[in-house]
Amino acid sequence: MGLTVRLLVIEFLLMILMFGVCTGLSTSRILERIRSNSTSKYLTKDELWFNQTLDHFSPFDHRKFRQRYYEYLDEFRLPDGPIFLKICGESACGGISNDYMSVLAKKFGAAVVTLEHRYYGKSSPFKSLTTKNLRFLSSKQALFDLAVFRQFYQASSESLNLKLNRTSIENPWFVFGVSYAGALSAWFRLKFPHLTCGSLASSGVVLAVYNFTEFDQQVGESAGPECKAVLQEVTQLVEEKLASNAKVLKTTFSASELKIDGDFLYFLADAAAIAFQYGNPDKLCTPMTEAKKAGDDLVNAYAKYVKEYYVGSFGAEVQTYNQEKLKNTTLSDSSGDRLWWFQVCSEVAYFQVAPANDSIRSLKIDTRYHLDLCKNVFGEGVYPVVDDTNLYYGGTDIAGSKIVFTNGSQDPWRHASKQVSSPSMPSYIITCENCGHGSDLRGCPQSPLVPEGWYIFNLFASVHNFEHIVTKHLNHMLQGTLRTAVHLMR
Repeated sequence: MGLTVRLLVIEFLLMILMFGVCTGLSTSRILERIRSNSTSKYLTKDELWFNQTLDHFSPFDHRKFRQRYYEYLDEFRLPDGPIFLKICGESACGGISNDYMSVLAKKFGAAVVTLEHRYYGKSSPFKSLTTKNLRFLSSKQALFDLAVFRQFYQASSESLNLKLNRTSIENPWFVFGVSYAGALSAWFRLKFPHLTCGSLASSGVVLAVYNFTEFDQQVGESAGPECKAVLQEVTQLVEEKLASNAKVLKTTFSASELKIDGDFLYFLADAAAIAFQYGNPDKLCTPMTEAKKAGDDLVNAYAKYVKEYYVGSFGAEVQTYNQEKLKNTTLSDSSGDRLWWFQVCSEVAYFQVAPANDSIRSLKIDTRYHLDLCKNVFGEGVYPVVDDTNLYYGGTDIAGSKIVFTNGSQDPWRHASKQVSSPSMPSYIITCENCGHGSDLRGCPQSPLVPEGWYIFNLFASVHNFEHIVTKHLNHMLQGTLRTAVHLMR
């Protein structure tokens, strides 16, 4: 916990440094599609709309579509306070959450705006999501959406200036994102440096990866030897039962609808990975290692975990893994799965294939499985142009300035993020030990974020000897950290 405190304090100070320069002062298949529970609170859920360009790269196509956005101005310091652009990623955007962003807004006197990603939620240009209609769904188009929106919101007489009865004021903009949205945050700073003074890429997956074997390897490392061995045994037992009586096995996991064995095995692999991805290893490893020691049926023990935690508490849906459902082209609340798979199959891959040796997931989850899925769901001619994507953005050699990359040491996705600063164009890298995906913006799962008040003390009020931790561990760290940060932000 102390390390997480240090991560957030350092990040908080880096934010101050960045604004000093600016103002003179999911997947597993799941990346960032965590479903909101009933206790979630929003700063605002009031929908706003503007007309977005459908194709930013055509001089002849002048079609528009309605794109949803939200704004929160309660903490905004007039007239020149910063504007935080929080990027929504690969899911519907239902509002601005009352989380870490509200703390930063209060601290810096910032407005918070968030734009729903094209095609997701209510921002779809088409009612039918055929493969042909998905041709405008890409990170490149999404970045231009952000740029156009940023200009609209800052300068348009219909937006901020009109509401605040002012003219010709240019506010500093800072961009935030987690996971795929974290990659968009870094890429936005790279491609539109004149439109933002910096960005935070939390668990930002900036490297497109064709065969992402490192994902499974990290799951094994995060699990530790004992838990890893149990999970490998479960996979072996599942494969044996799948060969002898697939129907009964799938029923045990309440996953009878997954007729394709690869879909079923992917579902089981994701269920394990998610415990480590989001920093809850005990939810999985404790019951499984105890079942092993007690001589219980490991497949039944794992099925209990999948149904109670992955599907029950976490909120995963079996249909997410059903290729027949992914082929559905009718726009609906569940369309996000098809949309994200199109981005995977056409642009970034992240194919979570099993390593050749010492794998936790089944070896049947290989490159062929993924390519067959892409072909089955979207037809011929859809495949990920990974090399083109990395050439366009730079991969982990991204040459953007004033970007803070944060990564959790237990997060399998960190291997698609930037983990080493490039000498020619340094970015600031922060690694949090024993943290998961997007922990810096979300808070520890063991100590949920409390937004009210100054967040460092409220969030970690339960930590004993907090002042001692800060005094002992931060003084010597921050001296070197801040010198480096000041140099980076110049």
